[in-house]
Amino acid sequence: MPLIPEEPQIHESAQGPRATPASGRTAPTPRPVPGPRPAAPPRPGRPGPLRPAPPVQRTPHDVAVAKPGAPGPAVPATAAVTPAPASAAPQIQLIPASAAGALDAAEEAVDLLLESGRAPGEVLVITTGEHHPWAAHELSFGEAAYWAQHDAGDDVFYADATAVSRAASRPVVVVAVNGGSAAAVAEALPLAHARAGALLIVCGDPQQINSVLGAGV
Repeated sequence: MPLIPEEPQIHESAQGPRATPASGRTAPTPRPVPGPRPAAPPRPGRPGPLRPAPPVQRTPHDVAVAKPGAPGPAVPATAAVTPAPASAAPQIQLIPASAAGALDAAEEAVDLLLESGRAPGEVLVITTGEHHPWAAHELSFGEAAYWAQHDAGDDVFYADATAVSRAASRPVVVVAVNGGSAAAVAEALPLAHARAGALLIVCGDPQQINSVLGAGV
């Protein structure tokens, strides 16, 4: 009778390749495939990617046609426009003094201004009480001669608080609160502040001065 071939037995040694290679090294574990990387953020202090500026339509008048061989117009390195500075308010300095000592404090302030390089014609001194001795002396010759020296503008001018509205502006105004009514002081200080171009010096009671300037300026 015909012989039935036996089913071949598959021994363990005849199986396919194992995970461990013959050299004894462990097969590396497959790594996941990384997806697309996000764009890296810009570093601090460095600008990010610049976007192209939209095209600007120019009229024929905006485009200069250069002749062959002729140099083109010079282009400035920077085209920044600096705005004009706004007019700043004058600085205010307060010198504490009594009504009896305000005039002496104002005289010392004028001396320091002149020693620091201020021209005499840049200083205006205003008194709220009695006239300055110089003003009283010059007014004895008449108001026309007195105001003529003011208009000349070549020396320190002393005026009473009632004449502040007539006095012209000067870079420095010194106010001696040497008396006068509270209403006169309250009216004189804002006017003096308006006449001062760079500096306003007030000699007097700090509480009274702050209450007036804080409300009127």
